[in-house]
Amino acid sequence: MQSHFPRRRALTSLIALAAMPGARAQSWPAKPVRIVVPFAAAGTTDIIARALAPELQRAFGHPFVVDNKPGAGGNTGAAEVAKSAPDGYTLLMGTVGTHAINPALYPKMPYDHVKDFAPITLCAGVPNVLVVNPASAERYKIASVPDLVRAAKANPGKLNVASSGNGTSIHLSAELFKSMTGTYMLHLPYRGSGPALIDLLGGSVDLMFDNLPSSLPHIKAGKLKALAVTSAVRSSVLPELPTIAEAGGPALKGFEASSWFGLLAPAGTPREIVGRYNAAINEIVRQPRLVDLAAKQGIVIRGGTPQAFGDFLVRDLATWQKVVKEAGIKAE
Repeated sequence: MQSHFPRRRALTSLIALAAMPGARAQSWPAKPVRIVVPFAAAGTTDIIARALAPELQRAFGHPFVVDNKPGAGGNTGAAEVAKSAPDGYTLLMGTVGTHAINPALYPKMPYDHVKDFAPITLCAGVPNVLVVNPASAERYKIASVPDLVRAAKANPGKLNVASSGNGTSIHLSAELFKSMTGTYMLHLPYRGSGPALIDLLGGSVDLMFDNLPSSLPHIKAGKLKALAVTSAVRSSVLPELPTIAEAGGPALKGFEASSWFGLLAPAGTPREIVGRYNAAINEIVRQPRLVDLAAKQGIVIRGGTPQAFGDFLVRDLATWQKVVKEAGIKAE
């Protein structure tokens, strides 16, 4: 996308804003707002968006509607928002996949992860968790991370690992694991964590490096066997569960692959509107009720300024470019 497009859209947006009654951003919003989730329902991106939507509705007095637009590892929904009018009525629940991993993984992207978006705030972060279908765990005698490495080496290509789509943190967690351990497991990409979990629970998939919040209820119910979390430190919601780096021995020393979720608008969205969203989100994420709910699901609340989020996007891309290059991970 040419660099003058965002400026043209910004000018168009400001002209439209000036035409509003009172010629001020305070007259906005005047209609429902759409939050695009670039993955299928029931995954962590969807869970976070649906937790924020009613709070934003209360803050602004108009409905905030979650719209699931899965496909291409999150690129389909993200590209739609990038091309939307910069008027504050279309937002994206962006992820580490849409704004750090995919730009590092794919040689050609349908959007520029920096130039085509106006960062609002980083909302939350979560570890991924390595979960195995209990029947598969019993069949291959997997009770720990070393057991999984042994089983994968003894049965190359027989174990399959699901993901929420190519280029997602769930996918890259698995690829990093395979690269560091020298194992091969068949990757099965889905259009979101929700559909992948259905097949994992049903037994047609062996394992998954899922976002913790979406797998947590099934772990607690005994429907999935959790082996480890992918973060650098243990999760407070499952403190007994080791990190992969802790459990995996020398081959997996330094392993880390976590997820984050943040709200973005199309580039050119007026600063006044971005600022109002930022202030509202930072107020919402400090609510004790929401903090408590997030903690129970293994979600770490974030927040911060648009500038801080924008700087974070640049740094995180560099991080994942290094991971993709060193692990030799290729787009599928």
